[in-house]
Amino acid sequence: MLCQHFNILCILCIFGHQCLKGYCCITAERITTKITFSYNLLTGNSSQASLTKVAEIYEPRMKNLLLVLFQKQVDSYDINVTEDLGDIELVKIEKRKYWMQDDWYCKYITVKTPAGDYIEFPCFRWVTDDKEIILRDGRARLPQNDKTRVAKQHRRKELELRQKVYRWREWHPGFPMSIDANTHKELPRDIQFDSEKGIDFVLNYSKALTSWNLLHDQYFLLSLAEYVMQHWQEDFMFGYQFLNGCNPVMMQKSTKIPDNFPVTSAMVESCLERDLTLEEEVKAGNIYIADYAIMEGISPNSTDPCTLQYLAAPICMLYKNVQNKILPIAIQLGQTPGEDNPIFLPTDDKYDWLLAKIWVRSSDFHVHQTVTHLLRTHLISEVFGIAMFRQLPAVHPAFKLLLPHIRFTIAINTKAREQLICECGLFDKANGTGGGGHVELVQKSMKTFTYKSLCFPEAIKARGLESEEELPYYYYRDDGLRVWKAVQSFVTDIVSIYYSSDETVQDDEEIQAFVKDVCSFGMQDQDECEFPKSLKTREQLIEYLTTVIFTASAQHASINFGQYDWCSWIPNSPPTMRKAPPTKKGTVTVQHIIESLPDRGRSCWHLGALFLGMYPDEHFTEKPAKAAMEKFRKKLTEITSFIKSRNEGKKLPYYYLSPDRIPNSVAV
Repeated sequence: MLCQHFNILCILCIFGHQCLKGYCCITAERITTKITFSYNLLTGNSSQASLTKVAEIYEPRMKNLLLVLFQKQVDSYDINVTEDLGDIELVKIEKRKYWMQDDWYCKYITVKTPAGDYIEFPCFRWVTDDKEIILRDGRARLPQNDKTRVAKQHRRKELELRQKVYRWREWHPGFPMSIDANTHKELPRDIQFDSEKGIDFVLNYSKALTSWNLLHDQYFLLSLAEYVMQHWQEDFMFGYQFLNGCNPVMMQKSTKIPDNFPVTSAMVESCLERDLTLEEEVKAGNIYIADYAIMEGISPNSTDPCTLQYLAAPICMLYKNVQNKILPIAIQLGQTPGEDNPIFLPTDDKYDWLLAKIWVRSSDFHVHQTVTHLLRTHLISEVFGIAMFRQLPAVHPAFKLLLPHIRFTIAINTKAREQLICECGLFDKANGTGGGGHVELVQKSMKTFTYKSLCFPEAIKARGLESEEELPYYYYRDDGLRVWKAVQSFVTDIVSIYYSSDETVQDDEEIQAFVKDVCSFGMQDQDECEFPKSLKTREQLIEYLTTVIFTASAQHASINFGQYDWCSWIPNSPPTMRKAPPTKKGTVTVQHIIESLPDRGRSCWHLGALFLGMYPDEHFTEKPAKAAMEKFRKKLTEITSFIKSRNEGKKLPYYYLSPDRIPNSVAV
């Protein structure tokens, strides 16, 4: 019985002036449940500004056609046409609501011409309520290449509608701007998750608590890498994480001993293996610094009056030994040297040294979660996403290129603002920076956040770590550069198809508006961020688009998917500390360390909070663009094979930047 279905879909094709005779075949694919459809094929006049009905051309026997489509069903219908029709410029989809609401997701519409050619109209959008969607065919076009009034008007109206829906809002002063929505349900339907279950952070806490009760050891949770649990106290494991852990962006080559970190050669003499003084080791390029100065002055969590929580802003000196291993040789737990801020050394009592390393790992956790992860992948990708929806229509090649990477970024961030980083959220319950400290940390980090720091090769070079010969085994750098170059090559191929010269970039008012929106609104035009307000050359455009894609995919993968390996063993990455940093040597005991680490409840809250190149939604339909995508996939496959071969037999394999493990976006 068809009466149980409540939606009618009306598809209209708008034709131009070039003549075609014969029939049209409309193929539609839907991801939905039972739906009822009605097809109408209409003609229009491409010279008119409005889309007007001219003549109904479906056969009388199809007049009352009602169709029931099931999930992923594809149906094809021939419609005989007896009059001359022009080229199809637009397809309009109308959905009419009846007794019950039933949203409809349309992937694409394909029209077959009498000559046997297929014209594809990508949609990949939800048709909701009694609304209509007007589609262009899948060929990407720059704004300056649209000539007809219909095409220009459609482009303009699409952006006008999007700008009403995708509005900027300041969630906190000093933050990047975010979407104007309080909850996931308030977001535009096209960027909502199909199910919120997988991004329910509170639900994840319940699972973590259950896991805890099933295990014997207090800190052995989830699928932790056993190797980390067994070796976390070792200096090698501590140093290795600066290269290939889940926050491999903190270490930089030292060109001099910091003034506020008065380490002497005598202090670390027993650690140096080349018969050189500390100053000579610095000149030789063997000394590195991890400085957590950004943690200085951040307010510790005070939301629980029964538990005091503490933060530190340590400085750690690292040494590359003759075996090219990175080892810690000195740690100071505060930024201001003095008698109450001693420099801890490997030669000190083992518990003094262990606790000093734990404090560094705790500070690293806070910087990783709030700066490296939240700000520098999630929040900045949301800025790119909002600006994209506001300034780039679906027909723009940059929109087609970027959409798979940042489509659901806004949704995951909105959910995080609902449950994770909001007042009384999981950050407040689990982290030492909760209760406002995480907000201060983002605000402070924004003052040094630059566009160039998102460009992977530039970021590596700025820390003095670009040489594989000087610093081997830095797989984050090596694999990251491979993926960056692959993405850059792909973007270059796409840009070359649509932009013939630098002048073409300058004349593209939509890409210029996109870049300006990111800087002027998304980053609130902060002088320090140095984000470009315009692009002058194809080279600049390629770098910009590569940066957007890499940040949302590869960079996020590198600092997100190692969290369970490195952070689920709580002593290796404590989310909070319950005792103040030691101010004297020789006072630390095992009991002191246990009492410093987070308790069971906060550990569970912490655990509850915690693939590139695949384009299942094909927005590009032209053969050159499809060829570029296939070339990109092959290159990523080569990188995957190389990384797999390199990891064979390693106790600590590095696979976070293997392309087969990199999702397209941060929304995971």
